[in-house]
Amino acid sequence: MLSDRNRLRDLSKRLKELETVISAGEALLSADNDLQAARELYSELSGSDRELARVEVDAAEEERSRCEEAWRVALLPRDPNDGRDVMLEIRGAEGGEEANLFARDLYEMYRRYADRRGWRSELVSLNESEQSGVNEAVLIVKGDDAWQRLKYEGGPHRVQRVPVTESQGRVHTSSATVTVLPVAEEVDVDIDPEDLRVDVFRSSGPGGQSVNTTDSAVRITHLPTGLVVSMQEERSQIQNRARAMQVLRSRLMKLEQERQGAAESAMRRSQIGGGGRSEKVRTYNFKENRVTDHRIKLTVHKLDRVLQGEIDEVVDALLASERSAQLLDASRPTGAGTARSVPDGAK
Repeated sequence: MLSDRNRLRDLSKRLKELETVISAGEALLSADNDLQAARELYSELSGSDRELARVEVDAAEEERSRCEEAWRVALLPRDPNDGRDVMLEIRGAEGGEEANLFARDLYEMYRRYADRRGWRSELVSLNESEQSGVNEAVLIVKGDDAWQRLKYEGGPHRVQRVPVTESQGRVHTSSATVTVLPVAEEVDVDIDPEDLRVDVFRSSGPGGQSVNTTDSAVRITHLPTGLVVSMQEERSQIQNRARAMQVLRSRLMKLEQERQGAAESAMRRSQIGGGGRSEKVRTYNFKENRVTDHRIKLTVHKLDRVLQGEIDEVVDALLASERSAQLLDASRPTGAGTARSVPDGAK
């Protein structure tokens, strides 16, 4: 079994999940015992002592409710990509150069957020626009809970502000798209070399002495799907090929996951949308210092801090919304989502 990396990884992940459920269940049973003891003490006392015991009962009931909620959350179905590293693809969309400048803002925001969370971020590729904006940036974020907290970022992001190129002070609306992919390892995706067309060409743009002097840039086309990945950030052709294959594997794995789940069949398309200003998951309004997440109707007036990477308030709200929906579905009496009963002794 140790020679089967896939099997070992899956079993290790499952063990960690079970440990979380067991720990939450043990905490719930302990809280239940404390509540029972507090109630027994309350029933035996009178006068002022009884009033003090009532406070203990109230505190024990609150703690038990908190533990039961944590236990039910621990029982919820796991996202198959939890624990994976994340690949973010950020592109300017509608709005010309202003969209590219906003894509740069998002790219910097996610790098700062990764730093705040103690994650490691790694730039895979960066295609800059004429005014130092971003046509496309690919960033890998590494951290145990990176996928859990970044998976909601996919989709069109809209910005409303006065562009630096606007002389009349008028507010413009532009957009950038963010695509969130789980990073795939070689063992996750089996790619037939016969399905690949590899082209090499001369790098262009900033990059050091080797730029424009050697054919170090690589373009890989996956013939069955038509996916194309180009890479020129590294100095050597071998390194660029390895980077391109990493991006290709992640995109192919996401496509396969979408095929396997009817509910996720259009996830990548829904994330990117048309990049239109009317299709948005979030709006960043500079005049009002406002960020609005349209999926959960959340608005915070701290755009300046959000762009510095302080997005936990929004992410936490998205996590809570998803968990509430899952708990509601699990509480329904029919179907696979039926809630499991509370452990014996915790009722």
